[in-house]
This record gives sequence, C-alpha cells and structure tokens, in this order.
Amino acid sequence: MAASRAGGAGPAVGVPQAEPGPGLMYSQVLQHLVGEKRQPRALSTAVLGGLQPPHKSQEQKMVERAMESCGFKATLACVGGFVLGGAFGIFTAGIDTNVGFDAKDPLRTPTAREVLRDMGQRGMSYAKNFAIVGAMFSCTECIVESYRGKSDWKNSVLGGCVTGGVIGFRAGLKAGAIGCGGFAAFSAVIDYYLR
Repeated sequence: MAASRAGGAGPAVGVPQAEPGPGLMYSQVLQHLVGEKRQPRALSTAVLGGLQPPHKSQEQKMVERAMESCGFKATLACVGGFVLGGAFGIFTAGIDTNVGFDAKDPLRTPTAREVLRDMGQRGMSYAKNFAIVGAMFSCTECIVESYRGKSDWKNSVLGGCVTGGVIGFRAGLKAGAIGCGGFAAFSAVIDYYLR
C-alpha cells in the first residue's frame, strides 16, 4: 500500500473511484444515439418480432401508381391552387378600400351586394391563376422527375424555372429569364424548408 502511494502507479486501496457525472454519461449516450458513433441499422424481421411486412394487394398497388402519376399530382395541385388562390383573392379584396366603388361616381357609397360581387370576382380571378400555376408547376416537376429517375431538389428547381419562364415569356424574353430565375429560386427555398 505504501509502495502504491509512493509510486503513484495504481489506485489507492480503500479509496472510492470517482464516477463520471451525469453530464458525461448523457453526452456518451447521445454520441451513440445521434452522434458520430451511431451505427445505421437495417430493420430485420427479428426486430419486428419475426413478422413479415404485409404484402400489398393488386388494388393497393394500383392506387399507389395512380396517386404517383403526373395527372393526379397536377389535378391535386390545381384544386389546391384554386382553393388557396380564391382565399387569397377574397382576403386581398377584403382589405382593399376601393372594392365596390364605381370609377364614374367615386362619391357614391357601394352597396353590400356590389362589394361582395367584386370580392367574388377577385377571388375567382386569383383562384384561376393559382390553379393554372399550380398545375403547370406540378406537372412540369413530375415530368422532370420521371425523365431524370431521381427525386431530389433539382426537380423542383427545374420545374420552377420552366414554369416561371413560360409565364414570363408572354411579356418578352427578358421577363421569361427573370421569371425562370425567380420561380426556380422560390422553388429551391420552399423545397429546402419542406425536406
């Protein structure tokens, strides 16, 4: 005992060893769960309790194929764009102070029917535009994805560029290039935050 104290080579007998604190143990556990020491694990049937994953019926496969088709995605984007555009149009008409006013007689107070008619017209106009843009973008992105055979951020950027370019091209080549770049950048940002 005296030799070990003098040389300092081993732990002292009878002196309790210092245990790692809870912070150190917690960080070690985190390294194994989400850190650099984490090992990828493939799920096997043993992990699932020996159960095999259920086989899909022909109807399930057919429904999956239909829902992954470009037509279904375009239709869904069209309906979603119509609803979102209509709501946005009604909202903007609701905060616009000129809704319902007649340009020929600006001093006359509009009736509730005139205000509601103008709100409905603006909502329908926005709904149509949003539906067309949504369907166009979704269809273009799906075609690009089918052509490339990959599902990544490049599909939405290319789809956005084509959609923005086609919409902007009606006003000229420069507007088409700006529309392509702007819509592609917007699509990249949205894709980054949604993935």
